[in-house]
Amino acid sequence: MPALGAVPFLKPTPLQGPRNSPGRQRRHTLPASEFRCLSPEDAVSVFEIEREAFISVSGDCPLHLDEIRHFLTLCPELSLGWFEEGRLVAFIIGSLWDRDRLSQAALTLHEPRGTAVHIHVLAVHRTFRQQGKGSILMWRYLQYLRCLPCARRAVLMCEDFLVPFYEKCGFEAVGPCQVTVGTLAFTEMQHEVRGHAFMRRNSGC
Repeated sequence: MPALGAVPFLKPTPLQGPRNSPGRQRRHTLPASEFRCLSPEDAVSVFEIEREAFISVSGDCPLHLDEIRHFLTLCPELSLGWFEEGRLVAFIIGSLWDRDRLSQAALTLHEPRGTAVHIHVLAVHRTFRQQGKGSILMWRYLQYLRCLPCARRAVLMCEDFLVPFYEKCGFEAVGPCQVTVGTLAFTEMQHEVRGHAFMRRNSGC
């Protein structure tokens, strides 16, 4: 399965005055951004962002530290991290699932023969929220999935208040999720990954 290399999000752009101005200053560049698959070495940074994002809202994390390491070891190519100047600011972790609907087993399993990418978690560092980074990261992740021969659709489960966010990202609700965590109930959503062969031929994948 192909892995995603580092992809610059913004090309560094010199910020300077007119070419011949007497007060011309040193050149500066915008902070470098990159997207890349995560590795087990990123697990602690991932967990710190996730814990802060979810504990105060839901009282628990979608993935605990050992589960993060588990998925980043088994299927790192189904993760995507956004780094600003080398610092992780947002991430997605996924695994493969081989059934029509999510079940309790989907929380911990990676099914290598599956064609559905189960998105376990999307989280953004608290200092980078309210900037549209979650939507941008999800868009890039879905574009990346179109390059994977195994991927036919992306699936996730979320609390009701997050349904509008994922609908804006192109997901559709398929009904109440069979999975429960404590007293929490979820809506299951999916996004078809269409035109695989055509997209791969015309996207440089």
